Amino acid sequence: MKIDFALILTVLALVTGLIWLADKLYLEKRRKSAQADAKDPVLVEYAKSLFPVIFIVLTLRSFLAEPFRIPSGSMMPNLLVGDFILVNKYNYGIRLPVINKKIIEVGQPKRGDVFVFRYPGMGENDPTAGSDYIKRVIGLPGDTITVEENRVSVNGVPFTYAETGVFVGQDVSSEMTGARLINETLPGKTHSMLEVDGVPLGYRHNGTWTVPEGHYFAMGDNRDRSADSREWGFVPEQNLVGKAMVIWLNCSGWFCTNSFTPSRIGTSIN
Repeated sequence: MKIDFALILTVLALVTGLIWLADKLYLEKRRKSAQADAKDPVLVEYAKSLFPVIFIVLTLRSFLAEPFRIPSGSMMPNLLVGDFILVNKYNYGIRLPVINKKIIEVGQPKRGDVFVFRYPGMGENDPTAGSDYIKRVIGLPGDTITVEENRVSVNGVPFTYAETGVFVGQDVSSEMTGARLINETLPGKTHSMLEVDGVPLGYRHNGTWTVPEGHYFAMGDNRDRSADSREWGFVPEQNLVGKAMVIWLNCSGWFCTNSFTPSRIGTSIN
């Protein structure tokens, strides 16, 4: 079950703020008139203490940067299971919390960006719709994308590819050990991707897609282990959350008891 922290913080900010405001405008005067040194009720004390903290956290999380944890290996080798990342919330426009409605235009995703978005789902009854997904922007509005055995062309121009070695994973990423490391070069940007030998025919979702206006075509860097736009379609602009910036922690288990990789702290997301 997806926990909507933005909704929780918004409700808490509203409740504590209203309690504080009601006390300031009405209840405090009545208490002071009845007893000059009357103490604030416990509920009011909590509201006064919590509201500023909740409001600051909600503002930072909604408009500046939001933390996310990588739950799957679909973006390996660049993002690993257990990576905790910060996502820039203003690169793609200032949006209201909870409803995610854009109120100030700032910028748009660029090809090659690693971005977080709300999964649009496969059909109206998909229970996972609205979950946070992270992928790479491959196609922009109006582009024609062709994918043939993990090789991508945009508007008839192919990306370039160069095999660079073999991936060696550790801990939770060890399952991909032996996969081929390949540099994929988009116009003006190069990043690593993984490719696995012996993938069943048809799994790679070859095809050609034309990206509608207001939508984006997304793919994972772990090309043979990623459910993405090749399978479930395009990412609507209104589903955008933000651009992935940096890894601030990598660990698994309660209090990082299962694994902890300090070398990944501070790694920029390319």
